[in-house]
This record gives sequence, structure tokens and C-alpha cells, in this order.
Amino acid sequence: MSTPPRTLAALDAWHARAIEAVIDAERPIVDAHHHLWWRPPESFQLPELIAEMTSGHDIRATVFVQNGAMYRADGPEAMKPVGETEYVNGVAAVGASGLLGPARPCAGIVGFADLRLGNDVQPVLAAHKAAAGPRFKGVRQQAQWDPHLGSMAKTTPAPGLLAEPAFRAGFAHLAPLGLGFDAWIYFTQLAELAELAAAFPETRIVLDHLGAPLGVGPYASRRREVFERWARGVDALAAHANVSVKLGGLGMPSYGFGFEQRETPASSAELAAAWRPYVERVIERFGADRCMFESNFPVDKVSCSYRTLWNAFKRLAAGASAAEREALFGGTARRVYDLGSEGIEN
Repeated sequence: MSTPPRTLAALDAWHARAIEAVIDAERPIVDAHHHLWWRPPESFQLPELIAEMTSGHDIRATVFVQNGAMYRADGPEAMKPVGETEYVNGVAAVGASGLLGPARPCAGIVGFADLRLGNDVQPVLAAHKAAAGPRFKGVRQQAQWDPHLGSMAKTTPAPGLLAEPAFRAGFAHLAPLGLGFDAWIYFTQLAELAELAAAFPETRIVLDHLGAPLGVGPYASRRREVFERWARGVDALAAHANVSVKLGGLGMPSYGFGFEQRETPASSAELAAAWRPYVERVIERFGADRCMFESNFPVDKVSCSYRTLWNAFKRLAAGASAAEREALFGGTARRVYDLGSEGIEN
């Protein structure tokens, strides 16, 4: 039986049962993927983000990724998602003031624009760029869909979205504007993303959450089979130099590890042991200079605390060289998202 959803406050109390000492506390980190939202009564906004960023690890900057927050209430439907970028850019401006400390929350912003608009998406992208200036780095249009599970998203993408002619017509506008694309798909769709990457070699693509090797529904008892199919997809995708990967998201219940169901939270050593085959396979195929660790908070908070999560990542990278660790924990994210415009230093 799965555990009922917990409030963020209840999760904090649960995490307090197993507080770890911080590993390698001096290591600078860029959190390559997190969210912000206000969904009454739940809130994960700047105060909650800062609390996580200052919970022990040396978080220097973060990248915000779209999640449907603070859309405009009025105006053309296509332009409403620009409200999210306006909201997050305000958060980033508060952080950039230095009044909350040296870290730079939301130094990069990945928003949403419906690329199925084709050529008509260009003014939407221009509006995002006008709202956030150099902080606006690209678009994520969720495409996750599985023939057995459909989509577990609140808004269900259409099957085959990445191949739709209208979507690709809109996608073609990203690279000329210096923008990239974050891809949230399931492991069954990795070949589709490889085809997109081949069709647009000049467009920067980031695969979110390791490409979602699912472990629920019909996949719950087929972990080895899923791993092998997922690994073949990862291998094919790695051939495309314009693709990089975010290492994270493994705390989501859909991955089937079950850590969210435990009475006492898992330790970072337990998390690292479960996640190692996936993380190591991706780093082996892509190289550290095309991989970056991400928290996916507050989503992954259902399985572990922010402190424990980054401890797990540090355990996973313990055998890497100094240059590889620098890339995994910050260098790749800084380069891929061009965070240099925020003046972030190593």
C-alpha cells in the first residue's frame, strides 16, 4: 500500500527523524533543476527554496524549470505562461540583490511555450526573453507518455508530441534565439528524443530526470527489463552531441524505489546504492561534461531531504576525478545554461 501524499510540513518532520552530517561541505553546487509554486495551502517559494539551499550544502545557484506557476489571468492564452517567467524573474532579482546571501536562486529560468503554435510561438518566446532577459534559457514542454500508463502529468501530453510537424515548426525557433529545450519524457520515448536531436543538431537539448526508467504499473516487477531497454535508449541518445542529461528525479514515486513509503527516511548510502546503476550508466555514456546533478525539489522531497539528496549525489561521484566532480556539481550546468551572465564563480 502506498503512503498517502504528505504536506511539505509533514515531510520536514519526517526528514527530521534521520538528519545526516553534510558530506564534502565545501563543494560548490549548482542545482540544475527545481520548481517553485503556490498551490494553497501548499507553498514552495523563495523562503522555502532558500531554506533548502542553506541547509548545509554550498549551493551557489539554481535553475528553475516550469511547473505551471503564476500564469497570467488575462490576455491571449498563448501568452499566459509568460506570467510564470515574470514571477520567477522577480524571485531571481531578490536573490541577486545579495540581501539573502551570496547564492543566486533561479539564475537560469526554463519556462513554457506551446511549440505546437509553430511559427506563431516566436512572439511568445520573445515575451519570455523580454520578461527575464538573459536569465531566460529555454523551454520545457512536457511530453511524457507511455502506452501502458498514458501520462502521469496533470496536463496530459499527446502521444508522439516530439514528432508532430507543428511542434517541430515551433521547436525550430529555439536555437536562433539562443534558447534550449528541456525534455521530460519516459524511457519508452528515448528513441523519439534521439530523432528530434538528430533533426535539430544546433539546438541544445537537456534530458530531465535520467529519462524516467519507470518502476510502477506494468513495470513494477520488471526492473531489469526496464533498465536494459532504458540503457539502450541512453546509449543511442548519447550519440547526439547536442544532448546533455540531468541526474536526478529518482526520488519520484513513479520510479518505483519506494523510499517515500518508509517509516524512517532512507540514508544517503541507501539512495546511492539504489540509484548507482542508472547514474553511472549515463555518466559513462555521456561523460561528466554532459551531465549535471539536479534536486527536482520539492517533488523529490517525498523520498529524501535536500541534505540527504546531495549527500547521495556526493557518494555517487566519490570515485570521479576532480574535474569530473566539478562538472557534475556545477560546471556542466553553468555551461549548458550559460549562467556566467549572473556572475557566478566557482
